[in-house]
Amino acid sequence: MGEKDLQIALIKYNKKTWCKSAVLGFFIGLAIIVPGISGSTVAIIFKLYDQFLYALGNILKQFKRCFIFLLPIGIGIVLGILLGFITVKSLLDILPFAIICLFAGLMVGAFPAVYDEVKDAEKTPLRILLFIIGLAIPIVMGSISAFHTATTPVSQSAQESVTLATFENIGVGHFFAALALGVAMGITQIVPGLSFSAIMMAVGWFADFIASISLTYWKSNPMIFVVYGAMGVGLIVSVLAFSKLLTTLFTRARHTAYAAIVGLSLGSILSMFCNGDIMEVYLSWSAGTANNLVLDIVLGVVLFIVGVVGAYLLVRYQKKHDETQAE
Repeated sequence: MGEKDLQIALIKYNKKTWCKSAVLGFFIGLAIIVPGISGSTVAIIFKLYDQFLYALGNILKQFKRCFIFLLPIGIGIVLGILLGFITVKSLLDILPFAIICLFAGLMVGAFPAVYDEVKDAEKTPLRILLFIIGLAIPIVMGSISAFHTATTPVSQSAQESVTLATFENIGVGHFFAALALGVAMGITQIVPGLSFSAIMMAVGWFADFIASISLTYWKSNPMIFVVYGAMGVGLIVSVLAFSKLLTTLFTRARHTAYAAIVGLSLGSILSMFCNGDIMEVYLSWSAGTANNLVLDIVLGVVLFIVGVVGAYLLVRYQKKHDETQAE
């Protein structure tokens, strides 16, 4: 697909397509908070992924046109982040396993939309290798996070959650670490299957970063805004750079690039049950300190099935809708 085709592909909004883009943005925002959700996978389901990448990569060259396209997505992102902080994290504290199962089910149900991009493509050695690498990345990252949680004494973890030890004595090292994590955040928002939360867990920043977003903490530790600012700079730079790169890759080697994306998407689903946060749930089970254990497990199974069915029906509906329009 050339640049001219991509320009034509930037749709002119009506009420329905505007809302669709806002929903996409909502999932992207939610993906920043909730482990395992990939907003880019939703973009693939809604057939907006190529347009999303193009608009991000060309926002400086075609500001008005790309800004209009990205506006509802940006509004959705803000709403998704707010809901993630206010609602989802609270639910994760009450019934963590059940909520993780719901999101895992959604990812499983949506997976066919990603796989459809490569199911008829030739299985070359390079594509198989990229699939394996993509599959391994989220699993390895989640395993590192889980190992760190399993080998950290409970008393130490509890202490860190109160004092936010990650952000004590903020200095130059925090700035560069936040800059790197900002770059990673940008990549996870445009590459399907990657979870920024999983990356944060792997480096031990997730819990303290979420806890730092508090008026009380801001008043006593204003230097935390240096961390936020560095992360924001890294995010902007990576989104502008990598969206352009991915657009080029999809133009020249779409099936090869998607081989890695399919692996990342599948590995992300598996890593949802092997990461630092879910390991804390498993440890509470083994220690007998879990609240609502039976309800959490039973509800988890039910919500997993609901997630799979719901997401799969959405994929089927969108596919049928696209086929009808093509006719």
